[in-house]
Amino acid sequence: MPLINRIAAFSEAMTGWRRHLHAHPEIDMACHATADFVAARLTEFGVDSVTQGIGQTGVVAMIEGRAPGPTVGLRADMDALPMEEDTGLAHASTRPDAMHACGHDGHTAMLLGAARYLAETRNFAGRVALVFQPGEEDSGGARFMIEDGLFETWDMEEIYALHSLPGVPVGSFHTAPGPILAAQDDWRIDLTGTGGHAASPHETADPVAMAAALHQALQTVVSRTVDPVATAVLSVTQIHAGSAQNVIPASAWLSGTVRSFDAAVKATVMARMAALAEGVAKTFGGQAAMAYTHGYPPTVNHAGPTTRAAKVAAEISSVVTDMPPTMGAEDFAYMLEKRPGAYLYIGNGNTPALHHPAYDFDDDALAYGASFFARLVETRQPLGEPAPTGS
Repeated sequence: MPLINRIAAFSEAMTGWRRHLHAHPEIDMACHATADFVAARLTEFGVDSVTQGIGQTGVVAMIEGRAPGPTVGLRADMDALPMEEDTGLAHASTRPDAMHACGHDGHTAMLLGAARYLAETRNFAGRVALVFQPGEEDSGGARFMIEDGLFETWDMEEIYALHSLPGVPVGSFHTAPGPILAAQDDWRIDLTGTGGHAASPHETADPVAMAAALHQALQTVVSRTVDPVATAVLSVTQIHAGSAQNVIPASAWLSGTVRSFDAAVKATVMARMAALAEGVAKTFGGQAAMAYTHGYPPTVNHAGPTTRAAKVAAEISSVVTDMPPTMGAEDFAYMLEKRPGAYLYIGNGNTPALHHPAYDFDDDALAYGASFFARLVETRQPLGEPAPTGS
């Protein structure tokens, strides 16, 4: 089955919604105008309920099917990135400090398109909960919505999400069961020495030397501590020290990120980092203190929902079901920890990469994503048949 004809018929409307959102991006949890826009469209479509303010600025809408049954959730993220756009498009961001460089404007428009169709047809049993989430890029808005009773209030059995993927054909789908995105953690190591005159380094405990040595030592954590068949990334992304050419500072700090899929691997990396920091600092006569912040958990697709989602995707377009996991991170992971479900990518064509100032969501993908969401609901919860279960 190709695109749903009714959805294809209002593709121009979806493009309009998407470009409006692109031109008016909002960052992190402050998706106030975006949430209002989403709620207004949902009300126009005639959904059964619209609730705003879930997890600060999240929106949840409910559509009732034509017969009793379970509830399936569909999620889209709404927030933009704090960066300046460089596309030159007519619908480019009107804010110099914000840009939809990760496709969240398209994710939201696709789910709105599915909502319009499902509210019109209601050719399914049970209910569908439409989840529009803020804060994916930074604060983890999924967690805030969960803490606000997302799954208890709307009683979802499963939940699904789509994300734009540049570099593959427009409208193609890509996924896999199991881990598909990594856990994301941040860290900072503060090094304290004894500052002094740059002409008398022998009278100091030089934290710049400590930082340089520690940077090199940290590169051995994955290559010499983690099992070669396991997976982890440790990146140093910042080193800060000093303020003058003739002064050895008293302190320095490094920071970066750790990505992993396995809790035991993460624990090994953390322990080795702390040991190296302490040892290097002591060697140079200084001290080290590490702050490690646990971020998003790994995004792990459930087998049953992933198989069902891939089958639906194959009816609409091409689908890859063995996509290798990547070391990016996604707060949809919190939702998959609470309920079975699946995370899929939708192709964006030969465009700049995500988070690039020249990226733009390809509007031709909108009808594919909306059709996928709609057919997923109709297939999972068909009228007159029990819905499938199992993770």
